[in-house]
Amino acid sequence: MKRCLLVAIGILLTGSSCVVSGQPYPARPIRLIVPYPPGGNVDLTARIISPTLGELLGQTIVVDNRAGASGNIGALLVARSAPDGYTLLMGSSGPLSVNPIVTPNMPYDAEKDYAPISTVHVVPLIVLASQKSGITSVKELIDRAKAEPGKLTVASPGTGTSNHLSLELFVAMTGTKVLHVPYKGSGPALAELLGGQVNAMFDQLSASIGYVRDGRLRALAVTSAKRSVLLPNVPTLDESGLRGYEASTYIGVLGPAGMTKPVVAKLHAAMVKVMDTPAVSERFRSLGADPDSSSPEEFRKLIKDELEKWRRVAKSAGLKFE
Repeated sequence: MKRCLLVAIGILLTGSSCVVSGQPYPARPIRLIVPYPPGGNVDLTARIISPTLGELLGQTIVVDNRAGASGNIGALLVARSAPDGYTLLMGSSGPLSVNPIVTPNMPYDAEKDYAPISTVHVVPLIVLASQKSGITSVKELIDRAKAEPGKLTVASPGTGTSNHLSLELFVAMTGTKVLHVPYKGSGPALAELLGGQVNAMFDQLSASIGYVRDGRLRALAVTSAKRSVLLPNVPTLDESGLRGYEASTYIGVLGPAGMTKPVVAKLHAAMVKVMDTPAVSERFRSLGADPDSSSPEEFRKLIKDELEKWRRVAKSAGLKFE
């Protein structure tokens, strides 16, 4: 009786909800933080998985967009949340494996401040050429870059993005020198590529596949280890002579560090079922993504491996970020 009274007083004083000890998780709606504005790839991913995940857990999944600082604001919010399983992150390569390399004084630790639950999908990048460039293959792209060092223009959505670092890996492996042209987002970069103001670009397959299909842009290669089922005739960079080249962006679900093993296990089991749902996996494939659930340990290793990889690329390229 006294315990219930104390609980009731606590609720009145704090204005917050309280889950009585012993009540099975989840006992209330779960917030899924998307650290980007509505409409983008990460937001779309959250909205595709949320209904099925909510059904499996028996609670509503509330998609909460907290954009800003290239994903860092939303990621920090989750890192500092209570590790009770009611605040999760729709995490991606940017906040987890790229921003820690390109952002001085990061407010969170991507390897220590989160409890990985499962990956959702992997999206390869695609090497694109403007129709006006006259470039029709990776070999021609490399030959042009070597013939005119520093003159071949390659666009990206911004300095320090996954797209930019993928370009730097390409430059390092081919021994070429190009002119990197950063834009404020993928939209403006694609517009300039379509207009022929720049020669080439590394972009997410899901964002630019429409332009390839209608013939306005030429696909030279995909950056994944295997070909995309959506563009089976487009070779990988590995097949095009860059042995071992692989660069993709990933998205997955994480919670704050300190979550209990039973809660992580329940969320992981639900995510595996979500990704095994044909309607969900087919939706992602139609967008150019490869559905890919993983164990928490595999997801943690992916974050670590990608951090190390892009850190080496940035150091090799001599990139400095203010």
